[in-house]
Amino acid sequence: MTAPRHSHEHVHDTGAHHSHARADGHPHDHGHAHHSHGSEGGERRLGIALAILGSFTLVEALGGYFANSIALLAEAAHMLADSASLVLAILAIRVGRRPASARRTYGHRRYQPLAAFMNGQLLLLLTAWVVYEALMRLVTRPEVHGGLMLGIALIGGAANLAAFLALSGARSLNERGARAHVLSDLLGSAAASLAALVILASGWRLADPLLSLVVSALIFRSAWGLTRESAHVLLEGAPAGCDEQTIESELLGHVPGLIGVHHVHVWSMTGERPTVTLHANLATGSRHGEALAAIHARLEQRLGVEHTTVQIEEEGDCETPRCGPPGHRHRPPR
Repeated sequence: MTAPRHSHEHVHDTGAHHSHARADGHPHDHGHAHHSHGSEGGERRLGIALAILGSFTLVEALGGYFANSIALLAEAAHMLADSASLVLAILAIRVGRRPASARRTYGHRRYQPLAAFMNGQLLLLLTAWVVYEALMRLVTRPEVHGGLMLGIALIGGAANLAAFLALSGARSLNERGARAHVLSDLLGSAAASLAALVILASGWRLADPLLSLVVSALIFRSAWGLTRESAHVLLEGAPAGCDEQTIESELLGHVPGLIGVHHVHVWSMTGERPTVTLHANLATGSRHGEALAAIHARLEQRLGVEHTTVQIEEEGDCETPRCGPPGHRHRPPR
């Protein structure tokens, strides 16, 4: 016997659900949670940070050149990379506003975690360059102008702090990636300032490359976390705290007539809110509409699910593997 066929007759109502009528009369429902992505606020925060960092990048680069400080030059390189990452983050938000199309039915919001992934990769490359330059300076020990280095580092630190505060409301992976860049700059400014104070007080020039190595380790940790998290989103991994077991425990016993949940898939478009698809197995005679409403409300309220797709099946209706209530699911033949 073949599996139940699905027709795709759309019935649109004034609420938050779109229902598909199946050939056997069971609804196949798509629910869209009402949400606000805050893209306008995110773009404004990124624009302010970009204006601040872009205006101080040249100052930092010239200061590092004349002071002969690897810490300042690394900071200038980071600020330049940060400015580029902020531009990338802003473009990702703007592209993400484009409506869904026949080719991209979910829209273009995936550009945001893609931008975050690219920013993480860029941070890792910059960290490798700083480590290399610092190791070379441990060998050559060039002269460093502590006074100029301190002045430029303090100015750069003030700019980085202002940009960091401007991004304090960051929520999406895209904005958090940009904020990780700015935080790395702030740490770099602090290290450069401390190294300059050590050089001025004791003349110990190794403070410049050694503190650069310490900051590189901190930046690497942040960059690796950002890269790993954004890659998890791009690979459609389940968000933290919202896996198959969590969804099953949230629904069973709280939805009228629900006796089993299977074929559960969980992912996220941008890393902010989960998206869920599932098959809901209902007891014979259950009210499908009531169960659907309860499933959508429960997942949105308890887990913050952004979009839910539910296929309703009555007891014994599903012929695909893993159907049925917990403990009584069919197993595929071996």
